Amino acid sequence: MDILACCAIGYFLGNLNPAFFFARLKGYDARRDGSGNAGASNAYILAGKKAFFITAFLDILKAFLACRICRLLFPKLVVAEAIGGVACILGHMFPVLLRFHGGRGLASLGGVILSWHWQAFLLLLALALVIGFASHYVCVVAPTMSLLFPGVYFVTTHMLASTLVLLIPAVPIFWKHMENFRRIREGTELRLSYLWNKEGEMKRTGRS
Repeated sequence: MDILACCAIGYFLGNLNPAFFFARLKGYDARRDGSGNAGASNAYILAGKKAFFITAFLDILKAFLACRICRLLFPKLVVAEAIGGVACILGHMFPVLLRFHGGRGLASLGGVILSWHWQAFLLLLALALVIGFASHYVCVVAPTMSLLFPGVYFVTTHMLASTLVLLIPAVPIFWKHMENFRRIREGTELRLSYLWNKEGEMKRTGRS
């Protein structure tokens, strides 16, 4: 029952989607318009920089809260924090309130990392920025982090059960990014430079 409660708490918080809200304010549907994903990157495309930063912050916060609430309510359940965080990521990616069409999980994954260790969060954030700038594509970051974080977690804690739970989001995160990988091969995926060269990237990818 404790495990089910952690799943319910995390999944409910994951369903709270600020990207969808900001897109609606601009007359868009984040599930269809822009990149077609209700996450922070699409909030930027559809609603601008302010919406991006607020969305990213709230997506991190909801996963952080899911982890901390589950840890607080179920202190005897060793995997409570991991289950709550993973359930939140999955709730963000597949929210029932948005007909299972949510975001791609990167910011919420960051919230799980932050709940575990703020120094690890800053270190992996710096590494994520390096990966993003080196590859020129934001879409490469989430799949990489979804595997790297559980590895770092296990090496640091040696907690196998929690590590296995933390590996669960890697599969749907990779699946969610398959379309991006296809567009990279075709040369139509927006590069990171979209953040400061929107017109150039739109023209390069044939979206203008």
